[in-house]
Amino acid sequence: MPKSNIPESAGARPLPPSALAAVLAVVAVCGGDAVARVFPFGPRRRAVNDLANQFVPFHAYLWDVLHGRTPGGGFPLDCRAGWGTSFLPDYGTYLSSPFAPLVALFPRGDVEYAVYAVTVLKTAVAAAAMAFLLHRMYGPGLPARWWPGVLGAAYALCGWSLAEGTYNPMWLDGLIAFPLLCLVGEWVREGRRPLLGPLTVAVCWCANFYTAHMATLGAALVLLVRIATGPAGRDVRVPRVLVRAVVTTVVGAGLAAPVLVPVFLGSLHAHPGVEREFVPVGGADVLARLFPVTYSFATPAAFVCTVVPLLVAALLFRRDVPGRERWLWPGLCAAVVASTQWGPAHLVWHAFATPNGSPYRQTFVLSGVLVLAAGAALARGLPDRRALFGGTAVVLVLAAGALPSALLTRWALLLGLAGLAAVAGALMLPRRGRYGLLAALLVAGTLVGQAAATTAHADRERLAHLDDYPPWGPEHARRAAALAAADGWPAYRTDPGLPRVAGNDPLLLGGQGAAYYSSHTPAVLTRTLAALGGGWTSRGRNLLSLDNPVTDALFGVGARWRDGRVVRHGTFLPLVTVRPPGPGPAYGPLPFRNQELLLGARVYGAPRAGACPVGSEVFLWAPDATGTARLGANAPVRLLGGQPKRRAALVSLGVQRVAGERPSGPRGELGCLDHGRLRAAVAALRTRAAVSVSLTAHGLRAVLPPGVGGGTAVVAAPRIAGWSCAGAPARSYGGLLAVPVTPGRTSVSCSFRPPGLRAGLAAGAAALVTLLALRAGARTRARARARSGSAGGRGPAATGGGAGA
Repeated sequence: MPKSNIPESAGARPLPPSALAAVLAVVAVCGGDAVARVFPFGPRRRAVNDLANQFVPFHAYLWDVLHGRTPGGGFPLDCRAGWGTSFLPDYGTYLSSPFAPLVALFPRGDVEYAVYAVTVLKTAVAAAAMAFLLHRMYGPGLPARWWPGVLGAAYALCGWSLAEGTYNPMWLDGLIAFPLLCLVGEWVREGRRPLLGPLTVAVCWCANFYTAHMATLGAALVLLVRIATGPAGRDVRVPRVLVRAVVTTVVGAGLAAPVLVPVFLGSLHAHPGVEREFVPVGGADVLARLFPVTYSFATPAAFVCTVVPLLVAALLFRRDVPGRERWLWPGLCAAVVASTQWGPAHLVWHAFATPNGSPYRQTFVLSGVLVLAAGAALARGLPDRRALFGGTAVVLVLAAGALPSALLTRWALLLGLAGLAAVAGALMLPRRGRYGLLAALLVAGTLVGQAAATTAHADRERLAHLDDYPPWGPEHARRAAALAAADGWPAYRTDPGLPRVAGNDPLLLGGQGAAYYSSHTPAVLTRTLAALGGGWTSRGRNLLSLDNPVTDALFGVGARWRDGRVVRHGTFLPLVTVRPPGPGPAYGPLPFRNQELLLGARVYGAPRAGACPVGSEVFLWAPDATGTARLGANAPVRLLGGQPKRRAALVSLGVQRVAGERPSGPRGELGCLDHGRLRAAVAALRTRAAVSVSLTAHGLRAVLPPGVGGGTAVVAAPRIAGWSCAGAPARSYGGLLAVPVTPGRTSVSCSFRPPGLRAGLAAGAAALVTLLALRAGARTRARARARSGSAGGRGPAATGGGAGA
């Protein structure tokens, strides 16, 4: 069929498909956010759920690491959050994208702008990558140069990207990985790029292993269809292609092992998340999510521009397309849809664990397969009217099937049908001259309009359904500056305190505290903090700051944010103290007693007749309570409990000022803290505390006071996996890092290595050696073929005695 190209002025060059795709993606995303008046284009908040609690704080911490502002820790040991945690698993989960370091180019206070810019950039790169893939796969047969750009942008602007990926920016690396891994599949099929293929796989798996796993499965399915529909079955040995694909994937994943193995082991040591049973949604809801301007947290966001399902459906009616291609591509789309609704396949897509949250995180692969099928529908030119009418009828049938769904609003149906009419009309226009320009404008306009509207709709729906947090502002900057001015690490900790800004305030604001939220929150940290009276959300993975004088003393908190300012106090212990010989504490159900066991002294008194003695500080332990507690004229305290999802922390109700006065509000266990006893206990332990502590990113060294005798040196940090002292795994003392001390010992030193780092480096080295060996073997075979061909050239043909080559 003749091609319809946009008219060009003399000497003008058309915009390359990849660049066109990127521009369309940026215009649609930013345009939709501007319409919704969402940050950074308006007053509405953008930071919801994990975007505020994890991604922005982790990128802020990466900014600090890259700018050298993490003294006494940083990488691989994070000394700020969770009283000391391993940073490598968090890096491999949230920050290992090649785009993440770009935040360092922005000012620290503009980290949210930086994360937004990286999010838009990732979307644009995904569009460009898909456009490049489409042009490479189908370029010669496409009816116009702009088609790969429009379809590439349609992929990057799929519902999954606009509704879920935009506030989980680490997942957008999977959106980029799918077309790149499909490109690797093309190289494998053709026997090309034996070095670049595994390296591309490695980059994709390092960037975000979770979505790369899904993208790899999708790319494998695409490769099988390409083998079945192309000449590979006749001209290429299919088993050899499959072996090359497996070797390329395994070697590439092996190269990423230094990141992947620590992430895997970090998950094994993490506090277990919620276990859910997958329940598929109704078919009408699945069909409804094919339309623009729909939103739901628990259904597959399968929207792609209306032109995509129309072209895929039209492919079924094209007589000029071979039968295998006509049926296998739509069949693959149907198979991927079905796999999202089948329990065993659901587990395979999600690495054999039902996710805690959206259960359809693989939907971007479905969008990619739909776009590739649409490209196959255009590979032999535009569909004729018969195919176009048939495709339109199929899309209308799908719309009719979606009508019972409550997700399909009037606006969604109107925008979907209007888009269908626009793109169908564009495909029926004459295919030359100004009509080609009109067709391009209709299709591109439909794409940008539907995607921008879906973006704006998702922006507003997220704010209505999810927790949101204020963007960085003057109050955040004031708090961060005050924490920095009070910082004395490692002599003492400065806790960012309460009220919290996000789930990882120590990473976002500075200081060193107990608060920490990650998929890798260590189980030992959750258990220890819970035993001492800590609170949580997200079923124990989002740990809250614990404002308590005893735990402040135990963990060396010499300053903390409270009541709008930094409060300093001297009742704290150095980071390392030596405890008398004997076993560590065995925790029970009450945090008052557990704190005393770890401190080694009685500091709490029991209330009498429900009231504490005058002058003592009253603490309430009601982990399952929700409501407001109050003691007399003291300020009220809000509790938010309800296990297992939430757990209220041990809270102070203030000083008992009136004899016999009882707290009002939720009931629980009361503890009466005697500050005089606490000061005496701290003073006694200070005589057995380290005289100096030096801390690096890889460990610590403490100089002990003379004559301390034997016992156990206890470090005020959780005993997470990876610590070793004197060449042996470190011990635990009430969940804290501990080292046996013999009489006469003057110092202790411990080193930290993330679990799995050594094994990951070994696997990566083995994969690199394998890759170089395969490359060397390929060059040897190529030289042998060249010598054989050269020798053949000196045979009969060279002397005129045979047929030419």
